[in-house]
Amino acid sequence: MFLNNETDYAIRIISCLAESSDRVDAAGIAEKTGVTLRFTLKILHRLVQGGIVKSFKGNKGGYILARPAEDITLLQVVEEIYGPLNLSRCHSDGSCGCTHPNGFCEYKDVFSDITKYMRKKLSEVTFKK
Repeated sequence: MFLNNETDYAIRIISCLAESSDRVDAAGIAEKTGVTLRFTLKILHRLVQGGIVKSFKGNKGGYILARPAEDITLLQVVEEIYGPLNLSRCHSDGSCGCTHPNGFCEYKDVFSDITKYMRKKLSEVTFKK
């Protein structure tokens, strides 16, 4: 199980912004992260919409974190791009289709425990350098 490329790139982009004390333009972010400019702009747009990044237009435009790096968790970035983090559909909406004769998924508890653990660990990591 892997996070998708867009989520991986978003983590790189937030790390890049966390390392900078000034605004960084999209081309500079793309160069520093190794992500294409087009994909960088797409991800930045989603991060701005999610309130994680601020954008500034004009000659001195660019991007900065919307709040201090220590207030942005790995979980927040992952879920902004990837969506709600759940190991199994039966944990998120009960629609995994693997019902037990008693009417419930027999693996729901283990999937729920693993999901809680993953979410907890990701929420403990911030972008503070």
